[in-house]
Amino acid sequence: MFQGLRFCVLPSLAVLVAALLAVETCAPPLTAQEPAAQQPGTPGPKLNIVILEGEGAVDNIRQRVSREPIVQVEDENHKPIAGAAVTFLLPNQGAGGVFANGSHSLTVLTDAQGHAAATGIRMNNVAGKVQIHVSASYQGRTASTTISQTSVVAAGAAISAKLLIILLLAGAGAAGGVVAATHGGGGGSGNTAVIQAGTPIVITPGTPTVGGPTK
Repeated sequence: MFQGLRFCVLPSLAVLVAALLAVETCAPPLTAQEPAAQQPGTPGPKLNIVILEGEGAVDNIRQRVSREPIVQVEDENHKPIAGAAVTFLLPNQGAGGVFANGSHSLTVLTDAQGHAAATGIRMNNVAGKVQIHVSASYQGRTASTTISQTSVVAAGAAISAKLLIILLLAGAGAAGGVVAATHGGGGGSGNTAVIQAGTPIVITPGTPTVGGPTK
């Protein structure tokens, strides 16, 4: 009776062991959990552009120069980034200018403090608002901003010799004095022009002429 039971149990045990081995073979090996991949479209770390100089500057067209724009590139924690590529872009038409190389754009790398400057701008002769577009890029991250300046035609501070003579003569006449200009040596020789007090002054284009009214 026991012998029959032994032969009945052994085949069943062999089938169970084989089944367990098959399950273990098919099961995937345990691996460390991998971090979730960043989903497309999810914003990464950002760059910041801080305008240090040049915003709101007024440029004199007669001098053909502008105030040098300077920016600082920072990371998302507002720490300066060295080696970032910064491009300054001037308008192609209207008020604006070109850089020293004759181009409307200039690309420079930020220094150890994260600074980048647009040097060598030569303004054109068009007055108006000047929009300088600035873009920065670093390790796949980008940022952009705009620096606004104004080009104006400012008169020179120097007073021409002709205008200076007119102002002096007009002031002398109003004060009731006598203005005399003598050409030549002393002793009464030479030509002398005398303006009496209250005498009207006649000014004609070209060489300045001072005298009384013609009769």
